Amino acid sequence: MMTNAATAEQVCSCFHCGRDVPPGSDFVAQIDGQSRPMCCPGCQAVAQTIVESGLDNYYRHRSSNASAPEIPGRQLPEAMLAELALYDQPSIQKDFVHALDDSRREASLVIEGITCAACAWLLDHHLGRQPGVEQASVNLSSHRMRLCWDNDRTSLSQLLAAIYRIGYQGHPYHPDREEQLLEQEKKRAIRRLGVAGVGMMQVMMYAIALYAGAMQDMEERFVVFLRWASLIIATPVALYAARPFYVAAIRDLRSRNLSMDVPVSIAILGAYCASVWATLTDSGEVYFDSVTMFTFFLLIGRYLEMQARHRTGRAGNALLNLLPTSALRLTDGGEQLVAATELVVGDRVLVKPGHTIPADGIIRRGHSSIDESALTGEYLPVRHREGETVVGGTLNVENPIEIEISRTGGDTQLSAIVRLLDRAQAEKPGTARIADRVSSYFVAAVLATAAGVSLIWWQIEPSDAFWVTLSVLVVTCPCALSLATPTALTAATGTLRQNGLLITRGHVLESLAKATHVVFDKTGTLTEGNLSLRDVITLEGSRDDALRLAAALEAHSEHPIARAFRGFGAPPATDLESHLGQGLEGLIDGRRYRIGKPEFAIELAAGEALPAMPDQHGHWLLLCAEDGPLAWFGLDDQLRQDAVDSVRALKSLGIEVEMLTGDSSPAAHEVASRLGIERIQAGVTPEQKLAHIRRLQQEGAQLVMVGDGINDIPVLAGAQTSVAMGSATDLAKTCADAVLLTGSLGRLVDAVLLARKCRAIIRENLGWALLYNLLALPLAATGFIAPYMAAIGMSASSLVVVGNALRLSKLVRRKPSTQAREHA
Repeated sequence: MMTNAATAEQVCSCFHCGRDVPPGSDFVAQIDGQSRPMCCPGCQAVAQTIVESGLDNYYRHRSSNASAPEIPGRQLPEAMLAELALYDQPSIQKDFVHALDDSRREASLVIEGITCAACAWLLDHHLGRQPGVEQASVNLSSHRMRLCWDNDRTSLSQLLAAIYRIGYQGHPYHPDREEQLLEQEKKRAIRRLGVAGVGMMQVMMYAIALYAGAMQDMEERFVVFLRWASLIIATPVALYAARPFYVAAIRDLRSRNLSMDVPVSIAILGAYCASVWATLTDSGEVYFDSVTMFTFFLLIGRYLEMQARHRTGRAGNALLNLLPTSALRLTDGGEQLVAATELVVGDRVLVKPGHTIPADGIIRRGHSSIDESALTGEYLPVRHREGETVVGGTLNVENPIEIEISRTGGDTQLSAIVRLLDRAQAEKPGTARIADRVSSYFVAAVLATAAGVSLIWWQIEPSDAFWVTLSVLVVTCPCALSLATPTALTAATGTLRQNGLLITRGHVLESLAKATHVVFDKTGTLTEGNLSLRDVITLEGSRDDALRLAAALEAHSEHPIARAFRGFGAPPATDLESHLGQGLEGLIDGRRYRIGKPEFAIELAAGEALPAMPDQHGHWLLLCAEDGPLAWFGLDDQLRQDAVDSVRALKSLGIEVEMLTGDSSPAAHEVASRLGIERIQAGVTPEQKLAHIRRLQQEGAQLVMVGDGINDIPVLAGAQTSVAMGSATDLAKTCADAVLLTGSLGRLVDAVLLARKCRAIIRENLGWALLYNLLALPLAATGFIAPYMAAIGMSASSLVVVGNALRLSKLVRRKPSTQAREHA
């Protein structure tokens, strides 16, 4: 509860934002049982909201003051509420809000005012308690929030108002603004690195002079001058350049968590304070050279790690920036230049050669080659004809085409890819979690060792105790241990994304490296999925009637088979029902029909015998009415261009390859034979597929499932690792752990090779970090390593780890299949 009380006339700081409290101010808040001064009613209102929400832990864990709120009181002004209400309009939400179902929505927001981990904690907990909010998570490094809510229970404007009420500002995520935040972080890092670098060079010059003077009896006045000069130059390095280490260390200690920032801060501040005392009292040794060198090399390691992290963040920004700002909309009056954000579903646009497609759509007139390299990593343009789907952000190369817009804003494929990238970055792989735990224990061991070394040297030689302890703290800093895993994972994830494999879950690289089985679906995965109608054999009625009935049943299906029946005039079908893995059923002109597997379709005609299949080649569907079978449809499909080589390469890596397909026709065994797949199960239902992979997993198989259709959703969700083809349904992509944006199965082989290399590099990094510390610790503890040598060694260790991880920035060159087993 808040009360207004008279405060003293002296100037003091606002407990919420840290600004000076004006004399005579009577705004006070009761926090933790004490009266806390507030500078204005806005801070008092924000503090009241925080305390009454039970989130007063925010004030205990924050490492810096909050931003002063821009609101005059607890209730937002009507003008601001009206402005926020604009975000509830569908026309505005289409660019950044994604509909999960009829009522659930998901948005990506940028939060301004975040200064530390306590801010993220406060936002997560405060929004998590709002009615209708299902999930609210803040990424501290990017200041982005993923917000999921029930639109029937609350609105986006109400949630934005809740963010404003606790002193922060939320607005829609936009890649340009995100790029500005990344650029600001980079500039701050460069400024700190520059200060540390210049300071290190200058102080090292003075240190060399002091070392030489100690051997040649330099006059005392010159020694004093060099010490004071070193103090002046080292001060901004210790107090400004190294400030992020202190902030992080205090935050971690408050949350009872030991990170590498704790020994780093102790080492830097300890050496600096001891050197200042020695300079002021003209006694003892100074370690300004070690302070500046340690800070500089540590900042270099952090900067390289930040650059690797930004590269992944910019991948999503670059994707959204592919969309053009304008488009040529076709109207009755001709062409109209409009903003791309104004396009709606159903609009027709003209895309000229050399122009970028403004949104997802279907080609209605013309044909052309489309450059999809930014999306799939394949640099050869892909030929597209009338009726085919094109993706916003891709480049039209040859001829002008007329496109009907099918998806805009947050529903486009590019937006979906960015959301999947965000999901992958939000998850931490098991290897990274283990490394974090090991690093925490290692820090505790380092602190305990340093304390023990200090006590021992205090008994042996008190004058050397400090610098030996300092060397122990510096040389054993677990920077390399902490960087070993995330730098490698970040580099590998970015490389695969650039080459057409989008990782959407954190565990994928680990799973691919350990994979023992790869299970493929057939249609649309091992084959192109572009089924063509080879033959129609009628059993009753005309060929045209059979085609129209089949087209009506398949009109709304997303299965690749349905594409073979597009373009035939079809009467409207009602009461449509899809039987997973079997076929379709519906009413046409009051009469019930089925199309699909022969055994499934004939069940509709009770008592009728199944007619003989025309031949044993290809894929055959049966169309059946309630009074008997009507027609056979023969379909053909082509193998993917590199399917044979990819299956052979996976086998050479020691991986078992299987095929699970719902196709019970002879075509399934023909495909398996051509690919050299011995283990095949044909004619299985989705439930049988799921049971099979679960049985394999229970037997110890590390399994990767590759599929593309709506039939594959249960098995994709049930597999340890699942990969959806780029042509898969949106639901299949959402359930998968990775998406193969390009149609090349060879990228899956590349992913396995890179994942194994990533695993090897992580082991190398962890091994190097541990070996370095085990070798350096005894040398430092016995006094053989000076602090400046420890700083160089620690920094070199971190640079080795980062440099080794950057080897993952290129794909592993594939070897001939006879030699590829060497990678296993």
